Formats: sequence, C-alpha cells, structure tokens
Amino acid sequence: MDFIPTFDLHTFITAPWSDGLSGSIWILVMGFLVNAACGLVGNFLILRRMALVGDAISHSLLPGIAVVFLISNSRSTGLMVTGALAAGLASVWLIEFIHKKTRVKQDAALGVTFTTFFAIGVILISVFADQVDLDLECVLYGEIGWIGFEDSWLVMGTEVPIPLLQMGVTFLVVLALVIVFYKELLVTSFDSGLATSLGIPASWIHYGLMMMLSLVIVFSFESVGAILVIAMLIMPGATGALLSDRLPHILTLSVIFGGFYSLAGIHLAEWLNCSIAGAMVVSGFGLFCLIWIASPRRGLLVLSLKRLKQRSSEVSVN
Repeated sequence: MDFIPTFDLHTFITAPWSDGLSGSIWILVMGFLVNAACGLVGNFLILRRMALVGDAISHSLLPGIAVVFLISNSRSTGLMVTGALAAGLASVWLIEFIHKKTRVKQDAALGVTFTTFFAIGVILISVFADQVDLDLECVLYGEIGWIGFEDSWLVMGTEVPIPLLQMGVTFLVVLALVIVFYKELLVTSFDSGLATSLGIPASWIHYGLMMMLSLVIVFSFESVGAILVIAMLIMPGATGALLSDRLPHILTLSVIFGGFYSLAGIHLAEWLNCSIAGAMVVSGFGLFCLIWIASPRRGLLVLSLKRLKQRSSEVSVN
C-alpha cells in the first residue's frame, strides 16, 4: 500500500460534492464555525502570550463534564456546558494561584494543572466506565465527519444537525462579545495596568475571556476534539499576524481562514482518506507556510531580497 494515495483529480476536487453533497455541506459549515470561533478567541490569547492556555483548558474540561454526568446522570447540553465552564475557570484560577503564590513559573504551573485535571477526568471515566457515556477518543480527536448523522431540528423547512446549531449560536455569541467588548479586550491584552487606570476591570475581562474560551472548546469537542482545537485557536491568528499589524484586520482574516481550513480540509481528507479535522489543521499549516514565505510584508522572500539589496548597496559604497 502506498504511503500517499495516488492523486486523482476527480477524488480531490469533485468527489466530496458529487458523492455526498448534503453531508459535505454540513461538514463545511461546522468546520467554518469551529475554526472561526476558535480564531476570534485565539487572537486575544496570542496577544496575552497565553496561547497554550487553550491547551490547558481543553484538557481540564474533561473532569468537569464527567463529574456533572455522574451527579445528574444526564447529558443535557446545559449541564455539560456548566460543568465544563466550572472546570475551565477552576484550572485558570489554579494556574494563576500556583504562579503567584509559589516560585513556579507560569508555563510550569500550566503544565502541572492541565495534566492533573486531565488525569482526574481519565480516572473518573475509567472507574465509572459503566455509568459515564463518554468516548475518550471522541474527546481527544473528535469526528466531524459524523455531523450529518446527529439528531436534527427543523429550521425553516430544513433538518439541521443539533451540534451545528449549537456551534452556530456559540460563534454568534463570541462574535457579539468581541464586538461589544473589543476596546476592553484590546486594552487589557496589551496593558492590564493601563486598563485598570482607565477604570476597566481587567480581572473580570480576563475571566470573561476564559469563559468564552471554555464555551468554544466544549462545543468543539465532538467535531475536532480537545487536541486539534488547540491548532484552531492559534493558527488563524498567527497566520493573520503575518499579513497585518492591525487587530481588526487580523480578526477578519481569522474568520476568512476558517472557511479556507474547512474547505481545503474536506478535499485533503477525501484524497488521503484520513481524519477531516486533522486535514483541516494540516491545510491551515500549509497556508501558514505559504504566507510565511510569500507575505508582501514579512515573507521570507521579501526579507531575503531586502538583505540582498542591503548587501549590494554596502558593497557598492565600499
């Protein structure tokens, strides 16, 4: 068996839409919503130099979900979100507490906290495996390809998968919060001291951002899993920063990139017969490398040409 399947234009370009149009459309929309929502939140994490906090929270949500299920014996979305938010905020508080009250640096505190929380979640699910109806592989890796087979609601005459509706509402909530609290998020991300002097409650904004992050992660679980959602949080903002210095432009680019990741991931997964969520992340990395090389402002080609011109001018002067 070949490591990489033979490239076939029909399989790569037309198969996702000719063989299963409705399923591909739901995957495309769900992928866009997940990528766009994660991208919007992730930009502010990058500005705060807290990119890997998303990794910590995504792993820390598992015990909260498991505990809520054990207590309520229900998989109600509201209860699951409540448990996930509680666990996420608890992990953020513990990271800051360890960092401020000990000599442990923040990155070490982050590593200690999220591994412990995740281990507790794994233990709970292992011990109460007969009672907890949670799939660890789904939590870790997700499976966006099954979105079309989920329970659905009738919306304007169309059966729409419930997880897609939930993710759609999450994206709109995140978008609205970013628009309404843009100034507060911007100032606190760059200078919390300045924000406090301006009367902006920096700590409340911080915990609000962590709640928003937890909300995005918990609704992304079933689609892309806890591991791949980290790439969705970081990659759009990191790629957009190569093209612009202005945050509004980067936020807009992050949403646009979300659509590209979703579309390119579907086609790549069809060709390689692999995980769609994984293919979306690989597509995002491919776009990052392309922009990194060819960016008109900070691209490797532009920087190399500038160095060559500078050297030639120095040589001519000498």
